Amino acid sequence: MDKILVTGADGFIGSHLTEELVKKGYRVRAFVLYNSFNTWGWLDTFPKELLSQIEIFQGDVRDPNGVKEAMKGMDAVFHLAALIAIPFSYHSPDTYVDTNIKGTLNVLQAARDLGTKRVLVTSTSEVYGTAQYVPIDEKHPFQGQSPYSATKIGADRLAESFYRAFNLPVSIVRPFNTYGPRQSARAVIPTIITQLLAGKEEIKLGALTPTRDFNYVKDTANGFIEIYKSERTIGEEINIATQQEISIGQLAEELIRQINPAAKIVCDEQRLRPKNSEVNRLLGCNQKIKELTAWEPQFTFERGLAETIAFLKENMDKYKVDLYNL
Repeated sequence: MDKILVTGADGFIGSHLTEELVKKGYRVRAFVLYNSFNTWGWLDTFPKELLSQIEIFQGDVRDPNGVKEAMKGMDAVFHLAALIAIPFSYHSPDTYVDTNIKGTLNVLQAARDLGTKRVLVTSTSEVYGTAQYVPIDEKHPFQGQSPYSATKIGADRLAESFYRAFNLPVSIVRPFNTYGPRQSARAVIPTIITQLLAGKEEIKLGALTPTRDFNYVKDTANGFIEIYKSERTIGEEINIATQQEISIGQLAEELIRQINPAAKIVCDEQRLRPKNSEVNRLLGCNQKIKELTAWEPQFTFERGLAETIAFLKENMDKYKVDLYNL
C-alpha cells in the first residue's frame, strides 16, 4: 500500500484521518508538532496496537528542512497542519501567515523537489466568507473575512500555482465545518456540549443567527481518502459538505433539549466576531465530490452529535469549561 505523510496528525481531523488510513491498510508517517513534553496530541490516546503501526515524525511545518526530511520516501502527503482558530487570528496574524502560508509553501516545495505523487492541501469553507449564493460551489468568490481565512486563501492559491506552473499533482480539499470526538472547545459544538455537561444553567455563545454546514469528522476523513483515490481530482478544489445547514441558535436549542432542558442561552460579548468578519451563512454544494469520487456521507447529524456527546462525557477533564477558548 501507498506510504502517506499526514501533517497535523496530532490534531482533531488529522488524528481521525491517520486512524482511518491505518485501518484501510496504508502505511502512515504522522507529522506532529515538536515540543519538549514529547506529546503527540490526540495520537497519545490511541491504543498501543494502533500506535505501533504509525511512524511518528516530530517537526514544525514552518521549517522547510524538517518538512522535506519528513516527506522523503512518501508516495503522498495529506497536509492538514495549520492554525485554525479565528479569534486567535485577530491578534496574532503573523503566526497564521508563518504556519498556514509558509508551511504550505514548504510542503509544496518539498513535493516538487522529491517528485511526490500526490499532494492534498487542506482548505476551509471560511475562504468563501458569507454566502453570496447557495449552495456554495467551488466557483464561489473568495472573501478574506478574517486573518485566518485570508491565510487559507493564500495557501490555496499557492497550491493552485504549483499545479499550474510546475504540474505538481495537487488537490485542494475544502471541508465545511467539521465536528466530532477530539475537537477542541474553541469550536461551537464542543463549546455548547461541555458547558451543558458541566451543569451550566447559562450557556455562553456569540452570534446565534449564522448558519453552518456541519460534517461529521469520520465523513470528512473519508472525503480525503476518496479524493486521494481518484485521479480525476488532481488540479481540482473540492468541497466536502452535507448540503444542509443549521443556525447556531437552532443547534444550541437542540443540544439543550437533549442534555439539560433547563439551560438558557446568553450572549457573551467577547465571543462575537467583528461585524464585517462574521460569516453569516455557509451551505456547501457537494455535487463535485460526488461526481469525481465515490464519497457519500455515512453519518446523520443526529448520530454524529450522539457520538460527540458520548465522547465528551468521557473526556470532560480535558476541557476548561469556565474559560472562553480562543
